[in-house]
Amino acid sequence: MLLLLYPGSQLQHMELGNLTGFSEFLLLGLSEEPELQPLIFGLFLSMYLITVLGNLLIILAVSSDSLLHTPMYFFLSNLSLVDICFTSTTVPKMLWNIQTQSKVITYKGCITQMYFFILFVALDNFLLTVMAYDRFVAICHPLHYMVIMNPRLCGLLVLLSWITSVPYSLLQCLMVLRLSFHSDIEIPHFFCELNQMVQLAYSNTFLNNMVMYFGAVFLGGGPFVCILYSYSKVVFSICGIPSAQGKFKAFSACASHLLVVSLFYGTCLGVYLSSAVTQSSHSSAAASVMYTVVTPMLNPFIYSLRNKGLKRALKRLLGMAVRKGPLVRGLKKCT
Repeated sequence: MLLLLYPGSQLQHMELGNLTGFSEFLLLGLSEEPELQPLIFGLFLSMYLITVLGNLLIILAVSSDSLLHTPMYFFLSNLSLVDICFTSTTVPKMLWNIQTQSKVITYKGCITQMYFFILFVALDNFLLTVMAYDRFVAICHPLHYMVIMNPRLCGLLVLLSWITSVPYSLLQCLMVLRLSFHSDIEIPHFFCELNQMVQLAYSNTFLNNMVMYFGAVFLGGGPFVCILYSYSKVVFSICGIPSAQGKFKAFSACASHLLVVSLFYGTCLGVYLSSAVTQSSHSSAAASVMYTVVTPMLNPFIYSLRNKGLKRALKRLLGMAVRKGPLVRGLKKCT
């Protein structure tokens, strides 16, 4: 009614801008300096390729070696798949924008990117929790490990992670869809980050903030508490082992996962603290690189460096690829 009574009012312009004017957003990226763009492009392309190749090798090694068909490696291959998808939601779009010298992302593209980003972050979180439980059972109940961590339970735990993550991600995106934005919104980030989108809205965001805090407490803090509980039990069990060799072997079984958990939660906490202390969006975007790009890139190295079984499977896989190379070239020459 107000729009009809005051056709030239500011309210009408805001509503029209909300309905038709914000079909595109601008992603400002990590830096707006033109001379830094080739460096950023090369650096992120290298990290992305290493991430995809490293995690893909983990998946192929686990699937090709029957000795690695155990619960721990089943969860690790799922984590590697999620890490590939996680990085692929943000980095390719950033590289495309730098290559085309365009900062544009459509509204639909932004919501889609946000949905998959939240989905894979939540999946990472839940899978790390499931892997902590797996280490707890392996060290605290070694005699009943294969009975407890049976294939049915492992499948159900992964399925439960998906069932929890999908509606949570959908809920957050639906909450953003109800917000109103001005036209020509500039996002001081290299991807459509949920908190940034809520801050840029001009409509009431109280409900969005409540949903975000709820998610942070129950879907972030809850799994973290479960991980802490699992590892507290693991530490007590390791302390109870009489021999130093037994303690070292038990600690080695969970050291890689503990390091990955520390990286994931440490970098997430670093992003929160950097944005809270500096109040700078660009510093928050730079800090986000740690858990969106660096951590998924390092995970394959962390899990494979001190894992003899995985290193053996990777060597066998790479050896097969090297042997097949000359054979394929020979067949091509014959044809």
